[in-house]
Amino acid sequence: MLTSITPLGERGRGNRWRITAAWLVAGHLVGGAALGGVLAGLGALAALAAPDLFSGGGDDTTVVAVVAAVAGLGVAFDLAGGRIPGRRQVDERWLNTYRGWVYGFGFGVQLGVGMVTVVNTALFAAVLVAGLLLSPPAAFGLSVLYAGTRGIAAVASGRVRSVADLHRLHQALDRSERVVQRSLLAAVATVASVAVVAVTL
Repeated sequence: MLTSITPLGERGRGNRWRITAAWLVAGHLVGGAALGGVLAGLGALAALAAPDLFSGGGDDTTVVAVVAAVAGLGVAFDLAGGRIPGRRQVDERWLNTYRGWVYGFGFGVQLGVGMVTVVNTALFAAVLVAGLLLSPPAAFGLSVLYAGTRGIAAVASGRVRSVADLHRLHQALDRSERVVQRSLLAAVATVASVAVVAVTL
């Protein structure tokens, strides 16, 4: 998705990249808000059965430990080459069918929700778990932050003005993938260790 909407591609389709990218980010935020609403609602329902655990009822340190553990498992799964079942992508036929703001917003909403397209990282499980355990406002805020961060990643393609630029972007993404995964695993492991120690004290 990151390499589908670029200044190079938008110019070829007769659209302005900045407008399409802005709608893409806006769509992500709307999708994240929808995800946050669902998680907050599910967390509130689960809290009826276990009020001391879900929807902000749990101890903060315990919640951090659980979420960090899930995130650590997710990153380890990714590093091991694991793939989450599911093949649905956004419909790239939209690129040549609709105006830039339409597919920008439409793609953004789908990607912002996270679960309606292929999930590229098991780390997403940590977002879902955190959304259920946190208070409704925090779950909503986390989901919007997650989706907004994904949307803003679209600006990484802002300098793609030629085919050579596109190749360089692909190479940079390939090079950074393992580094980012390992850095995340180290960070998550640190947070999880601190949280577990705090829980046992």
